[in-house]
Amino acid sequence: MRAAVLHEIGQDKLEVLDDVEAVGFGPGKVKLRVRATGLCHSDVSAMSGVLPQPAPFIPGHEGAGEVIDIGDGVTGLSAGDRVLVCWLPACGACPACRRGQTQLCLAGFMNAGTPNFKRPGGDVFGFAGTGTFTEEAVVDAGCAVPIPDDVPFEIAALIGCGVTTGLGAAINTAQVEAGSSVAVIGCGGVGISTIQGARVQGAAQIVAVDPVESRREAALRFGATEAVAPDGLADAKQRITAGEGFDYVFEVVGKSVTARTAYENTRRGGTLCIVGAGAMDDNFQVNMFELFFDEKRILPSMYGGGDVLRSYERAIALWRAGRIDLESMITHRVQLAEINDALDQMRTGEALRTCIEL
Repeated sequence: MRAAVLHEIGQDKLEVLDDVEAVGFGPGKVKLRVRATGLCHSDVSAMSGVLPQPAPFIPGHEGAGEVIDIGDGVTGLSAGDRVLVCWLPACGACPACRRGQTQLCLAGFMNAGTPNFKRPGGDVFGFAGTGTFTEEAVVDAGCAVPIPDDVPFEIAALIGCGVTTGLGAAINTAQVEAGSSVAVIGCGGVGISTIQGARVQGAAQIVAVDPVESRREAALRFGATEAVAPDGLADAKQRITAGEGFDYVFEVVGKSVTARTAYENTRRGGTLCIVGAGAMDDNFQVNMFELFFDEKRILPSMYGGGDVLRSYERAIALWRAGRIDLESMITHRVQLAEINDALDQMRTGEALRTCIEL
């Protein structure tokens, strides 16, 4: 079968090969036919080494498709079922799961260390234990979440990561209050979803911050009340908050420099929400006096900061009701053979979300 493979960490191109096999099928596993997958910035971060991932590997974790077969002991799924891929399934038994913090379950991360593909040259890993830039994949049963028949595969794929992450940051983690002021730094697919979450929550002002003009224009269509380049944030802060700072600032880039900017633009007593996934050696610093004196809440948001199954259901309900726009987030559609063009479009900021159709 065909798959897009990164041979070594640090390479910026994928090679589309036709000699890849999905392996590991057995008890507790599900074999999927991938129909659509989104290109998420985390895939690029894993390719560059910002996020840890063994290589060679197949990127992709934001996917949807059909069940081909189920292993022994799998319940609630049958061949032919339409599913989205959950890259961080909850085991239901660990301390985090028992506390209701299923987004902090480590079971999914353990999958990332086990190859679930192979080719004549040896084992191949799937990113985050999944790997959806391929025609077929074998995953844990918990990674295959049934979706209603009226949800297209490309929409389900977005809900599998970017939409859930962004909506959840605003709704679950920060719990944006109606009438509040919000700034979102970084307006790719996750940032746009954060903007939509803040709008659903009733924020009065939502300022989108991004260096790419096309993304700023898109942010306005998705609910931002204004959009500025990074050098315009200080002026927006002065005009909207009289210099005090925003009630909520979301950092959706994953870099310490933008996290520091976000902190400085959060009002005293306000909330800084870290949504972007950054590198382990990129340290965010605050001094002990400002940490105490400003009483700003610093809230990281992992995969939307809540139970992902409930978050999926909520995203579908909001989409059905017309409260969020998911179709328009897909700005580009490509075939697997064009994956490197899609990567270039993401790196330049041209694309919000690219759907890879398989």
